[in-house]
Amino acid sequence: MRWLHIYLSVFSLAAILFFSVTGITLNHPDWFYAGVERRVEGDGDIDLKWVKSEPVLKLAVVEHLRGKHGVRGGLAEFRVDEGECTVAFKGPGYDADVFINRETGKYTYSETSHGFLAVINDLHKGRDTGRAWSLVIDVSAVLMTVVSLTGLGLLFYLKIRRVPGLVVMGVGGVVVGVVYWWGVG
Repeated sequence: MRWLHIYLSVFSLAAILFFSVTGITLNHPDWFYAGVERRVEGDGDIDLKWVKSEPVLKLAVVEHLRGKHGVRGGLAEFRVDEGECTVAFKGPGYDADVFINRETGKYTYSETSHGFLAVINDLHKGRDTGRAWSLVIDVSAVLMTVVSLTGLGLLFYLKIRRVPGLVVMGVGGVVVGVVYWWGVG
């Protein structure tokens, strides 16, 4: 159990550190977000056959926007109305919206980047990050759970540390419960 606890702790150290630091940045956004948002707006023209055809050639539209304007993030929405197409891209700390007139092929776009801290905060929450990052979050959670349980198991195994360790663990649980009871609930 000691071997498992030590090596899983070391293996998951980066994840534990990442989720600890981003917990602070999420809890105190006013400390970190002074003037980091960057917004870019523009316009352009798109090939009319892409938006006039039925169905709309969505892949051609998306690839054009990525190539011409460097739009990034995952395609979050591609809505087609009678007179307009709305295309939305989202990624960690990033979003872009494009509004295309289907009659003229003209479009306007707005791109917003919220900075490095918004990226890592969105990674912490798993917002707009995709399946691969969702797997990283799940694996990290499992590793942290196993590290905690093996630490608890070691506490029970080490007779000299058992009682003081359980007392400290109990006091920690009571403190969290009291803060919740009086400060939140």
